[in-house]
Amino acid sequence: MATAEQIKALLRSHIDRDEHRFYSIALQVAAKEARVGHTKLAGEIKGLIEKAQTSNFEPKLSSVKSTVQLNRSSQELNGLLELSHPSARLSELILSSETQSRIDRIVIEQRQKDKLHDFGLLPRRKMLFTGPPGTGKTLTASVLAAELKLPLYTIVLDSLITRYMGETASKLRLVFDHIKQTRAIYFFDEFDAIGTQRGSQNDVGEIRRVLNSFLLFVEQDTSESIIIAATNHPELLDKALYRRFDDIIPFEKPDKENIKKIIINRLSQFKLNGIRWPSVIGKATGLSSAEITRACEDAAKEAVLHHDSDLTTKLLTDALAYKHIHN
Repeated sequence: MATAEQIKALLRSHIDRDEHRFYSIALQVAAKEARVGHTKLAGEIKGLIEKAQTSNFEPKLSSVKSTVQLNRSSQELNGLLELSHPSARLSELILSSETQSRIDRIVIEQRQKDKLHDFGLLPRRKMLFTGPPGTGKTLTASVLAAELKLPLYTIVLDSLITRYMGETASKLRLVFDHIKQTRAIYFFDEFDAIGTQRGSQNDVGEIRRVLNSFLLFVEQDTSESIIIAATNHPELLDKALYRRFDDIIPFEKPDKENIKKIIINRLSQFKLNGIRWPSVIGKATGLSSAEITRACEDAAKEAVLHHDSDLTTKLLTDALAYKHIHN
């Protein structure tokens, strides 16, 4: 159920007639219930909120503008944001020691943000993740959401970017309005789609305007939400973007030590005493974390269905070699 602080915050926002804050806290309560398995209650709370936001009631004159804006934004955001409540934990991340320490630092700063505020300091909350596909950028965003007990909103770029002049920037403004109203983690995946360098060979006027809008919005944003952008191609990003982020965190393909950790974690239900690790690690070198994980799953299925659950070195090396050929 709602914590004492959430109940008090709900009452304060109701007394102050701050509907934006009221709905934001109520959604946090729904997210908390969903995480502990009370999906029916979470759905009922979200349904009541959506009904309240879209109902056609006559607000007082003093709140007409803000209420109409909120209702319109709620409807227009459909398809732009995908909401999830991840359950992944920090222990599931297998990253380089440098990347891991920087992720840990984000968690610590966010958990102790009030202590930092007392000294006029702000926690990191605008991050750029860079690195090849399958190296853990999306998983890390999910882990941060779970660790900080925040909902995760993924921005759907296919819905955000349109061919009509000015429409994409308008949609981007809606997203940043939501970032301001609802504390959560907002994940811009494949960020190079809107962050491409201005003046590049493939520069398109509309995308340039979108980038300019993003630069303005992200610089002006003073909310408590966490903004994460991720890209597989950092070399394509406009240099002005780098100054807007609090931290730029590189993700890399796993080294030999982390390759072994990934395989052991994924195949924890199997006996691995007979595995010839030099052969397996040699075959896995150069693959991403996601590719190694999928190869482990393929080998596990083969072992269960055709080898009496005996997971051999050959099954693993064959699965890893297949990933090299087909990726």
